[in-house]
Amino acid sequence: MRRPTPLLAAVAAAVLSGCGGSAERHAERPPFSPQREPAEGDAPRGRYLTARLLTPTALRAAPGGRALGRLGTRTEFGSRRVLSVTARRHGWLAVLTPERANGRVGWIPARSARVAGTDWSIDVDRSARRLTLRRDGRSIDAFHVAVGRPGTETPTGRFAVTDKLRTGGPDSPYGCCALALTGHQTKLLPGWPGGDRLAIHGTPQEGTVGHAASLGCLRARTRDIRRLMQTVPVGAPVFVRA
Repeated sequence: MRRPTPLLAAVAAAVLSGCGGSAERHAERPPFSPQREPAEGDAPRGRYLTARLLTPTALRAAPGGRALGRLGTRTEFGSRRVLSVTARRHGWLAVLTPERANGRVGWIPARSARVAGTDWSIDVDRSARRLTLRRDGRSIDAFHVAVGRPGTETPTGRFAVTDKLRTGGPDSPYGCCALALTGHQTKLLPGWPGGDRLAIHGTPQEGTVGHAASLGCLRARTRDIRRLMQTVPVGAPVFVRA
């Protein structure tokens, strides 16, 4: 796997730096590199639709409506851009993307994407501090995670995996790896200089797992985050409930 460029590392650190705890605010930010995904075969038929962008396209507020920005075929981390689809309407797809606020979708023309599907999903029970990995609605695995502490609670709602990222090493603030999500932390600390993107990631502080300890991200033990990295595809939905 090629090493990330300094610019890519800086962008990744800035985007995900909203995840850290108080001890992580002054930690050296690790570089990130996207995990290689297997080559695509026939479009799978899954419970949840996904759309891989084939060409850059405008993201719109409604089908044929006001342009909100432009999406490239790669994310800011360098991964293939695979979006979670929540609705279809007359040749348009409603998608989850970090360019939109939590709970809001953007629209892209269906012709600009390859529509597929996945049966994998993640459910997070914030009060139980527990993550459940599902396939076709059936529980495959479940384990505890750290959630946002009082005042910086993990936001609830439907999100999606945008990137599967490798870090500079298991002792980084994000552990070995991270699943970046479409969601944003809306309860940032006053004067917080970092980013607001949510993620599910590892941690060198595994004693915090099972507690309300983060600034909003979900921290998992190394063995558990590695399981997610191996099984959950980009574009899979993530449901967080209180």
